[in-house]
Amino acid sequence: MDKHILFVCVFFIVNVFQAQSRTFTEEDCPVCVSTIEKFSKTLEDEKNPKNIEEQFKKYCLSTKIDKEKRLCYYLGGLEDSATGILSEMSKPLSWSMPALKICERLKKMDAQVCDIKYDKEIDWKTVNLKKMKVKDLKKILDNWGEICDGCLEKTDYIKRVEELKPSFVKDEL
Repeated sequence: MDKHILFVCVFFIVNVFQAQSRTFTEEDCPVCVSTIEKFSKTLEDEKNPKNIEEQFKKYCLSTKIDKEKRLCYYLGGLEDSATGILSEMSKPLSWSMPALKICERLKKMDAQVCDIKYDKEIDWKTVNLKKMKVKDLKKILDNWGEICDGCLEKTDYIKRVEELKPSFVKDEL
């Protein structure tokens, strides 16, 4: 009996150490890391956490990317945010802490911060727009900041995406 208890305890301790030893990477929290990195480049040596919070709120209002807006909501950067953990982002940012470490800390406070993932990139060379849903075609246009006035049918959306594609999709050589 004692051997079984000892075995279970050792097994448990090994699992705990393995879970803790796993390093936190950008793939664990892509939207948070990229958004904070992008935002931190706009700060220009700002060290006051309150000023950083105000600038982040302005950044959140100006961003057009849905996933970044969702992150802003979770951190408290939007007017209608239910929570507010902006100080947990602004203080470490004022110390020049890397975005990856900031997001790791934020995840411990609110796991939703790292649940946000970017949508898969569209392979424009192989994509068949006719097989896509209208919802996805609308999302493409929305991500480009475009609308489709007068579009009633799927073919109208496809035509609009095809018109705008040269402006937004860079051809790889």
